[in-house]
Parts: sequence; C-alpha cells; structure tokens
Amino acid sequence: MQTAPPAPLVMSRVAFLGLGAIGSPMARHLATAPSALVVWNRTAQRAEAFAAAHGVTAARSPADAVRGATVVITCLPTSKEVEALLGGPGGILEGIGAGTVFVDCTSGDPETSARIATRLGAVGVSFLDAPVSGGTSGAEAGTLTVMVGGDAGVLDQVRPVLQRFGQKIVHCGPVGAGHALKAVNNAMLATHIWATAEGLAVAAKAGVDPAVALEVINASSGRSNASMNLFPERVLSRAFPRTFRLALLDKDVGIAADVARAARVPAPLLQLTAELFRLAHDALGDAADHVEAVKVVEQWAHQELAPSAADRWRGA
Repeated sequence: MQTAPPAPLVMSRVAFLGLGAIGSPMARHLATAPSALVVWNRTAQRAEAFAAAHGVTAARSPADAVRGATVVITCLPTSKEVEALLGGPGGILEGIGAGTVFVDCTSGDPETSARIATRLGAVGVSFLDAPVSGGTSGAEAGTLTVMVGGDAGVLDQVRPVLQRFGQKIVHCGPVGAGHALKAVNNAMLATHIWATAEGLAVAAKAGVDPAVALEVINASSGRSNASMNLFPERVLSRAFPRTFRLALLDKDVGIAADVARAARVPAPLLQLTAELFRLAHDALGDAADHVEAVKVVEQWAHQELAPSAADRWRGA
C-alpha cells in the first residue's frame, strides 16, 4: 500500500535570516504571505528598516528570530557564516524547536552543509540546502530557480513557502546536492564569461567589431547566456551594473573545484577557471561585479570589448 505524501506544514511563523541583495527581495515576498514573518540581519538597522517598511518583526538575535518558527530560511554569503550562527549565546540552536524545517538558500558548500544538517538533526530539525539562481531581478520578480538537497518529503512540506519566491523548485538529491549543483552552474557561468571575453578579444584583434562578432556568435553554435545577454547589456555598453559580486562568483567556482577534487573527477577546465577568477577577484577587488572579470582579459589583450573599438589598443 502506498503511503500518502506528507502534508504541507502550516506556516504559522517563518524566520528569515540574511537581508542582502538577494535575501531582502526574497523576504519581501514572504512578508505578504498569511504566516507571520520575523527577520534578522547582522546589520540590525537593515532588519529594523525592513520590518518597519513591511509590517513584520525584526529580531535582536538569531535565537529570537527562530524561536517558535515553523520554517527558518537563511540567505548569507557562505556556509561558514550560516554555521557560525548555530552555536553560542543567542545562536540558532538556543531558540530553534524540534519539528522545524531549516532551509539554507545560501550559495554554500556541501561539506559544511552536511555538518549543519547533522547538528540540526540532533535536536529534531530537518535541513534542506536550497541555493537559488536568477539574480536580483529574479528575486525581485519571485521567479528564482531553487535547487534543493535533502529529503524530498521535507521539501514537499515547505514547497508552498518556497513558491513565494521561487518559480522552479527542483529536488536535486541528498543534503549537499543543491549546493554542489549551484556551484557547478556558477562555474559554467564563469567559464562562459571568460571564454566569450577571450573569443571577442581575438576577433577584435583580427579586425572584427565586438558588436558584429556577438551578432554572428549569437546566431551560431558558440552562443551562451553570457554572449546573448551579459555582453550586449553590460560589456559593450560599459555599464557593468553591480548585481552579483565577482567575489561571490570566485567563491562559487572555488567550491565547484573543491567538489570535483573531493570526488576525484578530473576537471582541468573547471580548475583553471577557478584560478582565473581568483586572479580577477584579486585584481579588481571585492566590490567588482562578476562580469567585470572581462576587464582582466581586456588588459591582457590590450583590447577593449566595445563597439568600434577593434583598433583602439592595436599595437599596444
């Protein structure tokens, strides 16, 4: 006899910890839900301003935020920061109750997620790693892709809350699978950015205007999201809006490289991409946007990738 799927949890109280560029718009979608929302942020003023603007509660500590919550969602820069919130005075373990589901939307690493899941499991709390993709625009629109690692039944229980900010929610495997897949996805993004920059620099040195090169590439087999969207909107325009920091992409590609090494998968292109993005991060600093990595390729090639710039640095 087949067992019925677990019923969705009654979302009486949701705690959201981490109101950064992605977390804040995600939390805004939850602020309109029937359940009560409590927010916490390392910078208390940001949580207080969010709470005042959206009619929700700002907690003074992680323990206060999660106390009585049905679902806890974290969205921080790294898994290490999530793990650091668990223990100590005012930590999550001080306030969280058995039966709670902990959903980590951080772009984190599988190894740390496994430790977090073990610590939470010891007090009766279920853990899902659920990083998101779609950037700030997807977070604003509520159309993020959510890639989930952990128990599929637990995901079904919290799916209604994830649907407040996620359009595509995919169960990827056991704990850590979501974080592994997010890292691989972002490593592929990084590879596409770097390869497109190198290809356009070569074409420009051969006398092809970068705009013309992109027109052809985007109607041919070399196209990618980077060539079709990022380069026309950001590189050719020289706008470089800061929507996703290069520092975070560097971190994600490094996680993918670590996962490959741990799995003993030969991945020379992925490892090289990790090295190149560490170099770009070091050269451009923490504030740079991820697409600005192309500036390193431009410097090496002495070639700016802008329309009608094919000859600008020729002979330099």
